[in-house]
Amino acid sequence: MRATAEPVEGNHVRVSVQLDVAEVDRAVQATVRRLGRQMRVPGFRPGKVPRQVLEARLGGASALREEAVRDVIPELFVEAVAQTEIDPIAPPRIELKVGSAPGPVSFDALVEVRPKVGIPGYAGLVVKVPSPSVSDEEVDRQLDRVREQSAELVVADHPVSRGDFVTLDIHGSRPGSEDLHVEDYLYEVGAGEPLPGLDERLVGRSPGDALEFDLTPGAADASTGEPAGSPGGEAEPAGEAEPAGEAEPAGEAEPAGEAVGAHYRVLIREVQSKVLPDLTDEWAAEVSEFDTVDELRADTRSRLERAKLIQARMLLREEALEALAELVVEEIPAAMVESELSNAMHELSHELDSRRISTEQYIAMTGMDEESLVASMRQQAERAVRVDLALRALADEEGIEVTPEEVDEQIKSLASRSGVSPAEARARMERRGAVSELRSERRKAKALEWLVDHVEVVDEEGRPLAVEDLRNPQSREARELPEDRGGEVPGAGDTAPAGPEDGEGDEGMELES
Repeated sequence: MRATAEPVEGNHVRVSVQLDVAEVDRAVQATVRRLGRQMRVPGFRPGKVPRQVLEARLGGASALREEAVRDVIPELFVEAVAQTEIDPIAPPRIELKVGSAPGPVSFDALVEVRPKVGIPGYAGLVVKVPSPSVSDEEVDRQLDRVREQSAELVVADHPVSRGDFVTLDIHGSRPGSEDLHVEDYLYEVGAGEPLPGLDERLVGRSPGDALEFDLTPGAADASTGEPAGSPGGEAEPAGEAEPAGEAEPAGEAEPAGEAVGAHYRVLIREVQSKVLPDLTDEWAAEVSEFDTVDELRADTRSRLERAKLIQARMLLREEALEALAELVVEEIPAAMVESELSNAMHELSHELDSRRISTEQYIAMTGMDEESLVASMRQQAERAVRVDLALRALADEEGIEVTPEEVDEQIKSLASRSGVSPAEARARMERRGAVSELRSERRKAKALEWLVDHVEVVDEEGRPLAVEDLRNPQSREARELPEDRGGEVPGAGDTAPAGPEDGEGDEGMELES
């Protein structure tokens, strides 16, 4: 088989494939065997139908040869792609050329290929990530969160402020609705419940004060500027759970133009403040495995540093990819976006099936309609395609290549996971043209390594960061980190390469028989 490729207008390539007589004969023999098993011809057993009979039924020898070539076109096209080193992004349009006389057979395949894009200025990209350093104030805030778990409420003699707990009696009435009356309702000021604007009305008041006000459904509350309405659930006495979904006081929805206001009276019975335990060695020993506050503080700082380092490392990759993708100004091929979108929708459906969730349920859970969901996923698909094209362009610009040894290592990894030999793994991948895909993914992974190593990294204030720990996973801090699957790029879909930390570049690849 001989294959040639020539560019044509509109980011397409015409691949011309010619088969010699021997190849055509082998294809015809294979088709004769297939048709002989499938066709039911009176007087002949399955598999025993003569070639002449099959030719007659198909319309002649040329028709049989055409059928045979069509049978092998998928396999031949894969081989032609490998020979010509093109990168198709959509199914080809085939034009078969079969003459009436025996001899060579050829076909043309018009196929859209992955475009080359520009990434001007890629060498000077600046990426902003949160600083992985931890301040004393962050450690103190984390310790305060631990202290709050064992805090006590004590009666306060000061006016109500945010964060205080108040005990309230609430009475609400509305024409045509059942009255609301709840006593000893314990409420943390600032929580935003149970009535719009209640927080602002409580602040500065004292025990014994009574509040009286009206709320009209749909109208903006004067103290908050937010729509006023009835409470989002029936209030419960202090110390009792608040069941979700209880009947809402003050009312049912009114028809447009007929909104009726609800009148509320709120009595402040008591004000309590949250008192945190003292930061002592005794307290530290009681709530942790450490004997002293200093040991607990050091452990808290270490944990925060590890968490911030993971976050900064992930954001470095994501932001570097985002900055690189934004350099692509060329129009993105619709075929690539549709393919990426189709893959994403298939993966979502598979994930929902595994969790026994229907698409309708998922749409209801996300608060989106089907159109909005598809639009959101299409936007992600477009971003993934831009990332793919940008990384390939970077690899071209920097001369990044993948060695045969690297491909062999990737195939060995796939073979090990699939429980087959490396030779069988390679054979399966070659049958479906997946070796070149594997090579491309690893090449993009190496491009991402280069990108992360060469971007300028600054913190939120624009100050340069010493990012050796972010770039070098073998640093002391990185060795202490849990596995964070650095090979996955957030939002990049199937076009995202495996990252330099795992070194595989074969995420998402599967072996098929």
